[in-house]
Amino acid sequence: MMRKLFLTLIAVLIFATGFLSHSVLVSMAGEEESSAIRYYKSICIENGDNLWTIADQYRQGSPMSVEEYVKELKQMNNLREDTIHAGQYLTVVYFQEPSLSL
Repeated sequence: MMRKLFLTLIAVLIFATGFLSHSVLVSMAGEEESSAIRYYKSICIENGDNLWTIADQYRQGSPMSVEEYVKELKQMNNLREDTIHAGQYLTVVYFQEPSLSL
């Protein structure tokens, strides 16, 4: 009886260790290292601008895809749709590597 309990405990520990290691590795693989600093500014929308072109311009230097950046833009500016209008102001985030001052 004691041996069966011991073997069950060992099996559970092996499974838990494998599961936790896999979870940690998967989460680490999804994180891209970036030393870029996030800055925010307000921009005025011009004719022909849309969230996708703004995202493509300002996401440079970030680990975000255009789709992820558009989602963040909408969240930051409380937009429910992708529609924006000339003359409207949006807050955007842009990324810049830290400068090394000697």
